[in-house]
Amino acid sequence: VQLQASGGGLVQAGGSLRLSCAASGRTFGTYAMGWFRQAPGKERESVAAISRSGDTTYYKDSVKGRFTISRDNAKNTVYLQMNSLKPEDTAVYYCAARRTMTWTNVATNPAEYDYWGQGTQVTVSS
Repeated sequence: VQLQASGGGLVQAGGSLRLSCAASGRTFGTYAMGWFRQAPGKERESVAAISRSGDTTYYKDSVKGRFTISRDNAKNTVYLQMNSLKPEDTAVYYCAARRTMTWTNVATNPAEYDYWGQGTQVTVSS
């Protein structure tokens, strides 16, 4: 599967952005999805994840209550709605897909993901 992330940009602190990740192919529903981010000099970290069914989600503690992950299997797309953005959210954001037989599992380890998008830059100014 090929993943195309979009929606990044420059926003002031307190603002919002919605990232989208469009997947190619007709097997999107067989993948659990995740959003990761990587800031300069830091390791890639899991921000949010969603199961195949969409019923199970995970959020990094620092984004809980501000970010929402969702998916539309009919459109082969996963979203990350980011509200109340902070300068520390500045990073390149990546979407990733993990093939799984399980409908409800999510994963936070980058090594568990099979496919990655190209990344989209999010910059939050103070």
